[in-house]
Amino acid sequence: MRGTNWLGDAVMTTPALLRLREKFPDAQIVLLCAEKLRDLWFHHPAVDETISFAPGESVFSVAKTLRRWGERSREPKRTDGRSQGSSREGARPAGFEFALVLPNSPRSALEVFLAGIPQRIGGARPWRNFFLTQAVAPRPDAVKMWKRTPQEIQRLVAGENGSTGNRQPATGNALAHQIHEYLHLVAALGANPEPLAPQLMVTPEEVAAVKGEFGLERIVQPVFGLNPGAEYGPAKRWPAEKFIAAAREIQQRTGCLWLIFGGKGDAAVTAQIQSAIGSRQSAVNLAGQTSLRELMALLKLCRVMLTNDTGPMHVAAALGTPVVAPFGSTSPELTGPGLPGDPRHRLLQSDAPCAPCFLRECPVDFRCMNGISVQQVVQAVVEAWQH
Repeated sequence: MRGTNWLGDAVMTTPALLRLREKFPDAQIVLLCAEKLRDLWFHHPAVDETISFAPGESVFSVAKTLRRWGERSREPKRTDGRSQGSSREGARPAGFEFALVLPNSPRSALEVFLAGIPQRIGGARPWRNFFLTQAVAPRPDAVKMWKRTPQEIQRLVAGENGSTGNRQPATGNALAHQIHEYLHLVAALGANPEPLAPQLMVTPEEVAAVKGEFGLERIVQPVFGLNPGAEYGPAKRWPAEKFIAAAREIQQRTGCLWLIFGGKGDAAVTAQIQSAIGSRQSAVNLAGQTSLRELMALLKLCRVMLTNDTGPMHVAAALGTPVVAPFGSTSPELTGPGLPGDPRHRLLQSDAPCAPCFLRECPVDFRCMNGISVQQVVQAVVEAWQH
């Protein structure tokens, strides 16, 4: 199985992986993924082993690794619950029989082609169908994330009748979500295409360990998560001053402790938010300080997660944590957290006529995010906590 390269996308593949395990309960399922995502799959019931590749590693190197793995005839099973090493009894097969390619890139198909895997299944796309033995046609009801042009946005904002065709997701389209794309691929192998909620695994021992690591073992107030960043670009980020205002009011109303998450690149904004909220008894800034497994355990600990549309949003939902997320340039119908329609999550949008535009930066006045009020977010977080 060739996995996707982004955290949120990887989480959205888990329903397909679970359906594949359901179809082939005794199969050895090995996931090829980026090194940064390898730890995501520890303890996952659908994955027996991971093979990871480093940043900048060539397609030829990855293919060589796959061939070398296939040449190994037997390896002892690990006992630490991680997916490095077989979790099934008995010997490995002599090599890979199938490769299911989840990304749509030409490179991902080329990797399994060069590895000599006999059956290679993936979505039909230009420049890669030659490398697949089964190119799966797109779903007839699929919805694409077409980017609006700045000119189209200007027309919409001005109230003109600029034509958008069917380029944006239709409201209420239950089959628009990205999880259906991956389910469509496993259905080509006979798996059930019916949706499941994305699912990740964290053990109670991991949660206990992060409490000790970050000084949270004696916390008695409810723990809430806050994630103000988004790697894709500023168009996905609710303004920092709104996060601050909402977090302060929520803390006053609930007495919560905020855990502020983010990457190293979010250090400035997370420090600003932590300082504005108050003391360590009110907010702890963890941006850039956690491993992926530690992040997962801390998200599991949270009673609710306030976040932009980003990878940790999907991780939190897949761990069972209710999510509140403002959406602007992107669409919750396509990439919302969890199973579409899950009442635990609250996904907020404004009535901006140009949203979603799927751009990295807003070419006008950021009305899609500015139109989501602090009070809307406060109410949604409190409701999610009390649900």
